[in-house]
Amino acid sequence: MTPGSLLRGPDDRKACRVIMDHRISRHLRIDGRVQGVGYRNYIEYKAAQHGVGGWVRNRLDGSVEVVVCGTPEAVAELIECARRGPRASAVEHVEVGDCTEFHATFSWRPTA
Repeated sequence: MTPGSLLRGPDDRKACRVIMDHRISRHLRIDGRVQGVGYRNYIEYKAAQHGVGGWVRNRLDGSVEVVVCGTPEAVAELIECARRGPRASAVEHVEVGDCTEFHATFSWRPTA
């Protein structure tokens, strides 16, 4: 099976384009007690629950960085999860910015 082989005609391709056009991407930087408390695991779990792609990594300054890609609703849900954090965390601030990266799956990146 090749990419697009399930698309039968122009209407199917148009519908696929519309779905992809409604995906957004956001860059998050989370400050507080967010390292050593399972924060990255929590974000990865929530990303799977909400069906979003992207990545998460610790920063050398003690913050956590996240890129999240998906529907506007799913991205908003993940941002709310980032604000709450896991039980052992103490999120002080979540900075949200636009992002041009798009990822279909979610992964961990090395500390930067």
